Amino acid sequence: MNQEILKSTNQYYTKKIEEFGKTSRGVDWNSTESQRLRFEQISKVFSAEGKNSFSICDYGCGYGYLSEYLEEQGYCCDYYGLDISEKMIAAAKETYAVKKNRCFINSAELIEKYDYIVASGIFNVRQKTDDKEWGAYMSDVITQFNEHSQKGFSFNCLTKYSDADYMKDYLYYADPLYYFDYCKKHFSRNVALLHDYDLYEFTIIVRK
Repeated sequence: MNQEILKSTNQYYTKKIEEFGKTSRGVDWNSTESQRLRFEQISKVFSAEGKNSFSICDYGCGYGYLSEYLEEQGYCCDYYGLDISEKMIAAAKETYAVKKNRCFINSAELIEKYDYIVASGIFNVRQKTDDKEWGAYMSDVITQFNEHSQKGFSFNCLTKYSDADYMKDYLYYADPLYYFDYCKKHFSRNVALLHDYDLYEFTIIVRK
């Protein structure tokens, strides 16, 4: 995995949590409402599980708010939150580690296997990395998602169909059709592209 990208990503998000704390802005989202809407989309990969027990890795978990959302929705799961930022993991543990079946790990490396892996927002901020290098990094990460998930994975990304006037040069705007095709060809026949939830992004769902 690209160590320079990981280093700059760590620095970027550590500054966010230091400045804004355990809030949506602390993980670089505009609002709690949009943050929860993203949770709703990425959760569709395991929505059929209902109250069945399963394991989930929240890759780039931030301060762990997804674990609270899943509890609210009635999911019964073993939750593992991974984040490269030590400050993010410390914030997550402070709030949620007392809950059973929740584990937070300061790492960017997937070692264990999980039923599902989800990731929200980790592919958005490329900073000074060019599009080609960032795209290669993204492909590497989702390949690891495939290798370490038993039942499926999901992720979101900003879309190239965003309004040009609002696009920023330090963000990565991906082609949703490319990633649908990539996942369909490399990972599973059961792939969904969600691009109908009123944000300038898309979600890919891969079920095995």
